[in-house]
Amino acid sequence: MAKRGSLTPLGPIMQLAYLPSDFDAAIRHWTEVVGVGPFFLLENIQLGDMTYLGQPTDAVFSVAIGYWGDLQIELIRPENDSPSIYTGAYAVKDQLHHVCILVDDIAKARAALLNAGATVLIEGKVGDSGAVIYADPGGGPGHIVEYVKPMDGGIELFAMMRDAARDWDGSDPLRKIG
Repeated sequence: MAKRGSLTPLGPIMQLAYLPSDFDAAIRHWTEVVGVGPFFLLENIQLGDMTYLGQPTDAVFSVAIGYWGDLQIELIRPENDSPSIYTGAYAVKDQLHHVCILVDDIAKARAALLNAGATVLIEGKVGDSGAVIYADPGGGPGHIVEYVKPMDGGIELFAMMRDAARDWDGSDPLRKIG
């Protein structure tokens, strides 16, 4: 039996994330062709104490989140050109950009990443009580893994989005939050 990788025990993938060239066209594709939705739009996100490759950055981005069964689909729109995984070498478009894993302990995730030789790309705070790390475990652009410790209320927000998708009739495919 093959040995499991040292990052596997951190948790299962719960999200597939994309950085589309045309955000609006991607929303239409995912809702009208694939049937994912509704999407919930969170605009102008800026992580607290955000760093990119260890340096402070003021990157701002928006996301649309929808559910395909229990799998979360995230579409990302960068809102500025500040250094991040949404600009430069890691900004692969129109293909899988990263996957996401929810964790209870962000310090444990960071230690496992460093132990595995991964490159920490982005770190930051999510609200007052959450945190996130995006890392390259060795595959380069298109192979980023995101680890999120949700902020208070984050799990419930995701549950609301997932529940909205269960019997979605196709109406109101993009809903703004905040």
